Amino acid sequence: MKTSVTELPESRVRVDIEVDSADVEHSVEHAAGHLADEMRLPGFRKGKIPPALVVQRLGREAVLDAALREFLPSWYEQALLSSGISPIGDPSLDVKDLPEAGQPLAFAFEVAVRPKAKLGAYRDLDVGRADAAVPDEAVDAEINRLREGFASLTPVEREAADGDIVVMDYEGSVDGEPFEGGAGRDQLVELGSSSLVEGFEEGLRGAKAGDERELDVKFPEDYRAEQLAGKDARFAVTVKEVREKEMPDLDDDFAADASEFDTLAELRGSIRERLAVAIERQADSDFREAAVDAAAEAAEVDLPEQLVEARAEESLERFIHRLEHQGIAPETFLRMQEGGREGMLERVKPDAEKSLRREATLEAIADAEGIEVTDDDLLDALGPGEGDNDPEKLLRRLRETGRDALLAEEIRLRKAAELVAETAKPIPLEQAAAREQIWTPEEERPAEEGAGLWTPGSD
Repeated sequence: MKTSVTELPESRVRVDIEVDSADVEHSVEHAAGHLADEMRLPGFRKGKIPPALVVQRLGREAVLDAALREFLPSWYEQALLSSGISPIGDPSLDVKDLPEAGQPLAFAFEVAVRPKAKLGAYRDLDVGRADAAVPDEAVDAEINRLREGFASLTPVEREAADGDIVVMDYEGSVDGEPFEGGAGRDQLVELGSSSLVEGFEEGLRGAKAGDERELDVKFPEDYRAEQLAGKDARFAVTVKEVREKEMPDLDDDFAADASEFDTLAELRGSIRERLAVAIERQADSDFREAAVDAAAEAAEVDLPEQLVEARAEESLERFIHRLEHQGIAPETFLRMQEGGREGMLERVKPDAEKSLRREATLEAIADAEGIEVTDDDLLDALGPGEGDNDPEKLLRRLRETGRDALLAEEIRLRKAAELVAETAKPIPLEQAAAREQIWTPEEERPAEEGAGLWTPGSD
C-alpha cells in the first residue's frame, strides 16, 4: 500500500492511497467466496462455486463492490497507521474508478486531525495544589459509616420519624391499574434517606405499626422506567413495623468490634492514614492535570468548530457504547436528558475543546523537547505478564499490525505531561485562584516587541 498525505486548512488532511493489485484481487476472491455461499448453480454444492465462476456470473463490478464494502475499513486503518495520522471524527471517502483485473485501486479520504499548537510557557509554572491534610470531618464521616454498619434496629411503638426504619407492604397503581414492579412485601425504607420517589417517605412520617395510608406521588420525568416517567401514581401502604436505629457507643469496645484495633484512637489513626494516602493521590492527580491545563492556556491553538464537534461526537459515542455494555438502552437514556442527544452533545463540547487543546500542547512540547519512546518504555506500558500476555510477545504483535505507533504516541504525550508537572511549582489553591481573578495575560503582556505571553510565575 502506498500513501501520500496533503495538509488542508482547519486541521484536516487528505490521504491518497493506492492498494496493490495483488491485495485487490485477494479481496475480490474473498468476496466471491462469501457470495458463493448464497448462490445456487447446477453441478456445484452450496458454497463450493469457484470464485472465477462467481465473478463471471455476477460481473466483476458487483463482486468488487462487495469486496470494497468489506475491505475498505481495514485499508483505511492501514493507511492511518502507515501515515502516522490520529484521526478525529469520521472521514469522507472518495473512491476512484473501480480498477480492471490486475490493476491497483486508488482511493482517498479527508479527515480532521489534531491541531498544531504554538507554545507559550510550559516549564516552571506556578500551579495551585490542594492541601493534602485530612480534615477531622472526613475521619468522623468514616467512623459514622462504620457505626451505621453496627447499628441495631429495635421495634418501637411510636410514630415514625426521620432516621427510623419502616417495614411495609405496598401496592402501586397508575390510572387505577397495577404496574410491573409496583408491589412489595416486608420492604424496609429509612425515612429521610431520599431513596424513594419524592413524596413517598414524606407520606410515612408520623405513621405507626398497623397504619394504612394512601400516598399520591409523581414519578420524575427522567425516571429510569420509561413507562412511568412523569406519571402520577397512588400507593396503598400498610405499615407493619417501625424500628429505631440505635448506634453503638463511640468507645474502645466499638473499635474492637469494628476493626483489628483495641482502641478508638488507634482506629481513628488508621483511618486518617488511609484517607491521607487517598487525598494525597487525588491532590497529585489534580495538580498534574492543572499543570497541563496551565501550559495549554499559555499556548495558542486554533480550534475550528467542526473539529470540536467531531471530538464531542467521538466522546458521546464512547459513552453510548458504555451504556450498551451495561445493558442500558441508549435511546431511552438520551430521551431522558435535557435536549436529547443534541443537548448532551452541546454539554460535551467544553470538555472536547479542552482535550484537543491539551493534546495539541503536549504534542508540541514533545516535539520541542525531542521526547522519544524506547522499547523499554513500550514494554513497561504493556506491563508484566506471562504466556500470551508476555510484554515482548504483545509488542511483537503490535508491530506486526503497526499499532505500536499508537502506544508510542500515547507514551510520548504522557512523558510531555510528566515534564510539565515535574517542573511546575505548587502554590496554595487560594493564591492560584486570586491570580486568576486579578491578572490576565493581556494585562501583563510586556511592552517589548516580541515579548512572550504572560503566565503565572513569569513575573
